Amino acid sequence: MRSAIVFTIIAVAVAGCTTSQIVKSNYAEEPGQTAAGITGTVDLSNPLLKALKGGLIGGTIGAQLGPADRSRALQAEYKALEYSPAGKPVDWADPDTGAHGEVSAAQPYQVGSQNCRQYTHTVFVNGVPQSARGTACRNQDGSWTPLS
Repeated sequence: MRSAIVFTIIAVAVAGCTTSQIVKSNYAEEPGQTAAGITGTVDLSNPLLKALKGGLIGGTIGAQLGPADRSRALQAEYKALEYSPAGKPVDWADPDTGAHGEVSAAQPYQVGSQNCRQYTHTVFVNGVPQSARGTACRNQDGSWTPLS
């Protein structure tokens, strides 16, 4: 009897120490993407991308980017949040403008019933880096909403 109680206490304690896994959505990668990053165009009417509300590049670091570059950058933010292991950057580039960037997401953590991740987006325009940091939480439909 005593061993059953001890086992239960240990099992509960160990369960509280685990990190949550992000469940991948049914989102299909856009045509034109490569394993190294985002090179094609991105459909911003996708509800999973709309939920990011412009992401980190919606602020000052995206001000110098054209619409095609902003869409690539936003796609990279989604891909980093949804699929990328902690610390592994997701690259994007526009060979026509030379603009490029990378997004790195940290380890997911639990807030209530949602998975959240901090992330950093660095954009290079004319060789000048600009970075922004933020946090987003994953919704049940697979979209990510930035925290303000």
